[in-house]
Amino acid sequence: MLLYIHGFNSSPLSEKARLTQAYIAQHHADVRLEIPQLPSTPAAALALLTQLVEAAIAANEPLRFIGSSLGGYLASYLAERYGGKAALINPAVKPYELFNDFIGEQMNPYTGERYQIVPEHQQQLLRFDTPVIFNPDRFFVLLQSGDEVLDYQQAMNKYHCCRMLVEAGGNHSFVGYDQQLADVCRFLGLS
Repeated sequence: MLLYIHGFNSSPLSEKARLTQAYIAQHHADVRLEIPQLPSTPAAALALLTQLVEAAIAANEPLRFIGSSLGGYLASYLAERYGGKAALINPAVKPYELFNDFIGEQMNPYTGERYQIVPEHQQQLLRFDTPVIFNPDRFFVLLQSGDEVLDYQQAMNKYHCCRMLVEAGGNHSFVGYDQQLADVCRFLGLS
């Protein structure tokens, strides 16, 4: 199974999710790709992801993850806990700190869902933190220095022992993501 995990206020309709889906359909049609719409609370999101991962383990499927932003944070937790390889695209490192800026009502621009961010969500995120990467061989981290949402140097510090691609410029969406998919798939063992 390849599990694509979208970021905060995103969805399976995001550009990276759609590019991933199209690439896998064209080049790796035999791979089961899951791109779930995550619930708005961190605990519920991780419960859904854990259910998908445990079902894949029960079916004896290899675990592979692509996580973007907050999805990269969650993919780190899953790869460290369950195994498998993970490609992280501009991953969030300390999202529980960033949630201070989002307390209150939010609206997902893809789904139109309105929901509340409350301080408890910060504590939920903190429970899934991986402050030290114990299995660096499981990670390929793709960063762009022009990320306007996250400080890419936090990810450079956290994942310093992992395979890493750092590009100057770009932005949070990772400009040219589609050009990296062949390399990502090779790392994940799809090619």
